[in-house]
Amino acid sequence: MNLLALIFLSFAMSTDAFAAAIAKGVNLRKPKISIALKTGIIFGIIEAITPMLGWGLGKLSSSFIVSWDHWLAFGILSLLGTFTIFKSFSPTEKDDGRINNQSILITILTAIGTSIDAMAVGISLAFVDVNIALASMMIGLATCLMVTIGIMVGSALGLIVGKRAETVGGIVLITVGTWVLISHIYQI
Repeated sequence: MNLLALIFLSFAMSTDAFAAAIAKGVNLRKPKISIALKTGIIFGIIEAITPMLGWGLGKLSSSFIVSWDHWLAFGILSLLGTFTIFKSFSPTEKDDGRINNQSILITILTAIGTSIDAMAVGISLAFVDVNIALASMMIGLATCLMVTIGIMVGSALGLIVGKRAETVGGIVLITVGTWVLISHIYQI
């Protein structure tokens, strides 16, 4: 696999994380770039690890993980999206953009949910000539960049749309999970 193909693969793997970051950014009020970058790093690390895990699994057994990865991504993202929608109807509390322990857990779970497809890609990379360490690093860096940008864009949208933007963010998470499921079932 050549470098250009790896670059395209890296950014393709970051699109669902980008959508989730926009949803997260909607909930933040004027986040600092450092907060967006920390979130991007969390997503990037998880997104870099999962192709390596998939690659290892691919070396062992490709048919097992591929048969259920899309269901896992759909379940995690749908549950997080539903939680976000319900949370949007709770009383408003001021959010200063800082990441607390609860939001770190939610951030990690969201990152895992959006990186399940990267694990499936890792499985497929086990069957082609590719440097998995380089591919994983590039996927992680692209994801870090896209999530950082997504949070800042989402925050701007949140200021424009207001509290109900959190509902939209939950819908985006459910939509991403549903898209992962549909695209795997119908091989879109």
